[in-house]
Amino acid sequence: MKAVVYYDTKDVRIENVEEPNVQPGLVKVKVAWAGICGTDLHEYLGGPIFIPGDEPNSITGKERPVIMGHEFSGVVEEIGEGVEGLSVGDKVCVNPALTNNLHPNFLYDFYKDGTFIGLGTDGAFADFVVVPKKNIVKLKDTTSLKIGALVEPTAVALQAIRESEMEFAETVAIYGAGPIGLAIVLAARAAGAKDIFVFDLSDERLEKAKEFGATHTLNSGKENPVEYIHNFYPDGVDRTFEVAGVPVTVEQSVQSTRPRGMVTIVSIFEKPMDFNPMSLTTSGVRISSSLGYEPDIFEATVKMIESGQIDPSLMITGEIELEEVIDKGFNRLIEDKSQAKILVKLSGDE
Repeated sequence: MKAVVYYDTKDVRIENVEEPNVQPGLVKVKVAWAGICGTDLHEYLGGPIFIPGDEPNSITGKERPVIMGHEFSGVVEEIGEGVEGLSVGDKVCVNPALTNNLHPNFLYDFYKDGTFIGLGTDGAFADFVVVPKKNIVKLKDTTSLKIGALVEPTAVALQAIRESEMEFAETVAIYGAGPIGLAIVLAARAAGAKDIFVFDLSDERLEKAKEFGATHTLNSGKENPVEYIHNFYPDGVDRTFEVAGVPVTVEQSVQSTRPRGMVTIVSIFEKPMDFNPMSLTTSGVRISSSLGYEPDIFEATVKMIESGQIDPSLMITGEIELEEVIDKGFNRLIEDKSQAKILVKLSGDE
């Protein structure tokens, strides 16, 4: 089968690889659609970050090269011995987070030694992928598999809302209107945000943010976002989400937030940055961070999408074939900031 294989920075190849075999406790999924994540772009441009470096991954034992792809949906192709509750042909999406299962608190384990399918082990930019049964979440027969591929980034956003400790009718600012930033707009709306400010350098992405429910948008390359927020809320907003991953937006996020408010960092930084913690000490602003999601958040995301409570489908700005991942996928997302979520077609099942 063909797969997108990561070797090193700017060294990602389309190759023929062996089809994976199912083992006891595992499930073979025929991949329908897989999304290109911002994390994939960071790995491509500046990795390996989460992909194994000089040592094998401590949980999976996997070394490079690694098949990429961690946002995906598909259909159960084959069931390993001991697996119950699934049938061949079931529509599914997959929670790609993996831990060593040593601690009762999932996030404790995850942040101590966690990884993802498609980063720490082979993923879904391929015809088939084999995953643990516990990572599979069934979809309704009527649920679109394209939408199923958007569960993972939407779950990231819902977890970020939980980490921010946001309460009903609070005000929110979001720096960065990429896929995760857009999903946070949806999640903040669902959580009852009163006002949602979104800042980005792309006017096209800001228009998309309005479609998702942002109440205020501003091109932060043309106007000062901190001054803009203070025109409405002189003390700052209650919760700010940094989803751009650059030093200036970290500083602006702190400056935009009221005393004792919360900044939640959701982005990935390819390089270290200078930061003066006195900006926190003197303002009382708190910082939290969020990378993955708890299993209940992932399952809740599926239910919220299937019930119509949230609809991430507007995130999709393109569909490509597997062979086009680098030129029309990675490179297009890097160069064209009007793009949000590009889906890679595998089986193309709906």
